[in-house]
Amino acid sequence: MRAIWLLPPMLFALTSCGGKAAPAAGDTKVQAPAAGGLTPFQQENGIGPVTDPVTIAATPDHEMAEEGEDVFEHKCGMCHKMGEKYVGPALGEVTRRRTPAYIMNMILNPQEMVERHPVAKQLLAEHMSFMPNQGLTREEARQVVEYLRTQAK
Repeated sequence: MRAIWLLPPMLFALTSCGGKAAPAAGDTKVQAPAAGGLTPFQQENGIGPVTDPVTIAATPDHEMAEEGEDVFEHKCGMCHKMGEKYVGPALGEVTRRRTPAYIMNMILNPQEMVERHPVAKQLLAEHMSFMPNQGLTREEARQVVEYLRTQAK
């Protein structure tokens, strides 16, 4: 009981001693965290399994979009509409506001997104409903992005 005064200094020492190794010289893949502990890529593209920009064609892939529409109807449509706020935000123009990687990370990693990403935090505050993880695969999330591209005017 007498040593309880040692607890705060010990906790400080334990939490401040760790850390990540410095990146190797010339390592261009590593990005320094920006404000809020997010890298510039994460600020623009969200936090999650999609860690590189998603390459998309100039026009939507209609076969992939058809698959995405089916996924959307079964997993997303109960909370999202295209032209109006429902439970969640309207998604008809989301591909004009967000990158494909951001949309995919929001689909695949909604918990961490609303905990750490400023835009996702703001959306949660505005809509007062948490987006559940629907268990989509990365491929299904990509298909939903293609479907959403077909909905943008």
